[in-house]
Amino acid sequence: MSPADTLRLVLLSTLWGMSFIFMRVAVPEFGPVPLILVRMGVGALLLVPLLLGVGYLKLAWENKGRLLLLGLVNHVLPFCLLALATTQLEAGFTSLINATTPIFTALLGTLFFTTPVQRQQYLGLALAFFGVYVLSANRLDFALGGDGWFILSALGATFCYGVATNYSKTYLSHLPVRVLAAGSTAMSALILLVPGLLLWPTEPISAVAWSNGLALAAFSTTLAFLLYFGLLSSAGATATSTVTFLVPVSALLWGYLLLDEILSLQILAGMAITLMGTAIATRMIRWKRPAASPKP
Repeated sequence: MSPADTLRLVLLSTLWGMSFIFMRVAVPEFGPVPLILVRMGVGALLLVPLLLGVGYLKLAWENKGRLLLLGLVNHVLPFCLLALATTQLEAGFTSLINATTPIFTALLGTLFFTTPVQRQQYLGLALAFFGVYVLSANRLDFALGGDGWFILSALGATFCYGVATNYSKTYLSHLPVRVLAAGSTAMSALILLVPGLLLWPTEPISAVAWSNGLALAAFSTTLAFLLYFGLLSSAGATATSTVTFLVPVSALLWGYLLLDEILSLQILAGMAITLMGTAIATRMIRWKRPAASPKP
């Protein structure tokens, strides 16, 4: 990646790392769907004015169906699933599950988007999933009150991201960043409007929860989407998805400092294995075959 893309990647990882903190604080009072309605509704209000330039509204209208699908699989479903996960799981732990996004991006790209996968990448895929198992082995309890379903919820979000990243790169890369960001956000807000209002909490929401919800919308959504789609356009799907290498570092750090979350040896070992496997699967780490000896 270019230096500008690297800077975007670091800033994006910081904003999305903080999103797990914002959700962890706000979701108990809002509930998952109303919180994501706030996230996408405020994001739409901030982003839609960017479409007022010449031709942007026309482009958004011509691609409304694809933007609707992108909003569903890249925003509505994964954000609600991650918000649900953070009602039970720690912010740092959830961000580590989210680090499997490049795995699903590469796997789905191979199966449905004609993206080639080399032999060493299969090793990376297996290693990354083993890391997730190490991370969550003692928490895969699917009884009432257990963590199992919430871990699956976080994995479901990363699956959606894998679909959305490949879909956006394949079918929407010709659109300007502002059309992608504003159009998909506005479509997401429309999808969430009715269910979010129906599920709106009856109890008053505290100022702390509101401030975290609004920060989630302004920084981890509005600003982050502009960075994300710009990076996707210039660096590609798999390179962009590696932002999740840096997100857990941010989320674990802030979770430890602000929420008193525990950094256990199991979490650190699971993170190391998962990120190593992901690095191999996305070819950030690669090895060359030894050169054949010249024939006499």
